[in-house]
Amino acid sequence: MGELARVLVVNAGSSSLKLRVLGDEEVSAAADLPAVGDALGGGADRDAVKAAIESFGPVDAVGHRIVHGGTLYAEPVLVTGSVRQRLESLTDLAPLHQPKSLAALDAVSAVLPGTPAVACFDTAFHATIPAAAATFALPAEWRSRWTLRRYGFHGLSHSYVSRRAAELAGTAAGLRVVTCHLGAGASLAAVHSGRSVDTTMGFTPLDGLVMATRSGSVDPGLVLWLEEHAHMPPRELAATLESRSGLTGLAGTGDMREVLARAAAGDERAVLGRDVYLHRLRSAIAAMAAAMNGVDVLVFTGGVGENSPEIRYRAAAGLGFLGVGVDESRNAAGEDTRGDDWEITAAGARTRTFVIAAREDRQITAEVRAVLSRR
Repeated sequence: MGELARVLVVNAGSSSLKLRVLGDEEVSAAADLPAVGDALGGGADRDAVKAAIESFGPVDAVGHRIVHGGTLYAEPVLVTGSVRQRLESLTDLAPLHQPKSLAALDAVSAVLPGTPAVACFDTAFHATIPAAAATFALPAEWRSRWTLRRYGFHGLSHSYVSRRAAELAGTAAGLRVVTCHLGAGASLAAVHSGRSVDTTMGFTPLDGLVMATRSGSVDPGLVLWLEEHAHMPPRELAATLESRSGLTGLAGTGDMREVLARAAAGDERAVLGRDVYLHRLRSAIAAMAAAMNGVDVLVFTGGVGENSPEIRYRAAAGLGFLGVGVDESRNAAGEDTRGDDWEITAAGARTRTFVIAAREDRQITAEVRAVLSRR
């Protein structure tokens, strides 16, 4: 494939489908649609997908964001019939996300049956995590029977921003980067010399940081207590931890902008939500640094990471012992003056801090080209 080949990037979320066409890393065509229904329905959605793709003009390849590759896929792979079957076999590991990804794959493949498609995985970047970080302290027979381990997610974002951070820092060799993907879903990664060595999400995307509607890490004994003493069925527990917890459970809203505005006005629930969020975030950043015996670069990305100067500043204010310091004026700089990626390191701080735009589309495009160049 040529360097400027047009790649259609398909990013299926739980409620939306984002289509982007990239040539030289820049988007030349785009469409945002509702999520595609399953194979038995969603005809109107598929018609909308067909219309959008046809409006883009010819494309040379397709890259699909697939949330879960399990232990089957540690790198992107050309989609074939057998690959499609294996991806479906992983649905139990990501029941909220995998079906949407596969429905989008099927819908796009129906429109572009002869165009090579590559599956790019959110879990693959974390396949390099060492056993000490990936292994849960559970019985060996459980771990082997059900492949229970830390998989980690948001790998496409962590991979891109850590690579971009190395470019901005001028070196990748030995570089210790903590990447903070902060959006509705949120996770951190410890990236040493370009390789993920730890991350906050675990067996599922429910683990780790406080998120918009997800609880993040909770004592498993608490969940067992609710099941036994409150007689709460597993389905209700799962729905509550996934959809009615996090900032929503703490502050009554999952929108960080609203949380911060209410907190500034003295709303006690919002203050608690903000502070719990920041406590967990600072603790996890320190844990990621510990996995690398220090940190050279701290990166903020994602909707909150890129657009909330207050969260960046408050997080950094508790990380001075790691050499983190944020320059107030750079941190608060408007979009017109800073561009997509910019540095906010305070004078004299030994750890550099960057804000980098989340560009999973660029990462997927690069992975598609890498796979197809080997054909």
